[in-house]
Amino acid sequence: MPEGLIIKALAGFYYVRCGGETVACRARGRFRLDGTSPLVGDRVELALTEPGSGYITEVLPRKNFFIRPAAANLDYLVIMCANVNPVTAPFLVDRVAVIARRAGVGVIVCVNKCDLDPGDGLFEIYSKSGFETVRTSARTGQGVPELKKLIDGKVSAFTGNSGVGKSSLLNAIDPRFDAAVGEVSDKLGRGRHTTRHVELFDLGGGTYIADTPGFASFDLTQMSPVKKEELQYAFPDFEPFLGRCRFDDCAHLREPGCAVLEAVRAGEILPSRHESYVRLYEIVSQFKDWEKKSQ
Repeated sequence: MPEGLIIKALAGFYYVRCGGETVACRARGRFRLDGTSPLVGDRVELALTEPGSGYITEVLPRKNFFIRPAAANLDYLVIMCANVNPVTAPFLVDRVAVIARRAGVGVIVCVNKCDLDPGDGLFEIYSKSGFETVRTSARTGQGVPELKKLIDGKVSAFTGNSGVGKSSLLNAIDPRFDAAVGEVSDKLGRGRHTTRHVELFDLGGGTYIADTPGFASFDLTQMSPVKKEELQYAFPDFEPFLGRCRFDDCAHLREPGCAVLEAVRAGEILPSRHESYVRLYEIVSQFKDWEKKSQ
């Protein structure tokens, strides 16, 4: 049977890129029975019923997936932020970065709207914390070639708080996106979100980009499978100091002899990163083992 890539799911149809054509497919009923719903980004086998239409017969093995937003097999998550209306709180970036790293997805932090504000604080936090970090501006083109090089040949999703400029930057990367651009409300300090579903755009050469409905879609319930003892490994800037604490079960909160806390005091780990870790630790600690197993 032919194989293809799901590039869009909408109104019960899955649009599968197969052999240079897009085929509108339904999923076979057994997917509802075994709870394996096809997702955008899935590689699938399909049966053609007539030119341009068919049905999905098999979902091929995934390397990762998200339920909210519904996407699979991502190589990178490009987390967009900005230091100008709307200003992005670092915790939002850190929360999504943890979810991505736990799923085995690479993280690129994109400090956008640099023509209005260079975002020095955000750039420092993430470039010093072990993330690939780039400054961009859709208006001037700053950083766009660098970002395109990073995602070349990969499947990447873009996310960020509403109004941060995702659609504008996607249009700067490739005008064929023709994405709707939402106007930012100066009064409210947030944008009217324009992306309603997840869709992969084919840039050629194996490069695909997904625009997603924003930070809110990365629900904190996705943190539930993360054990509090494992959260530390989702912070790349903690890695050089893990295993060097006085106590083997150190939680890196306020324990004496904690190498992570000592690194924070020495400026080797930035305070905002540890603050985010503490907030996320408190969240994942609320989930019981039986809840984690049921997810």
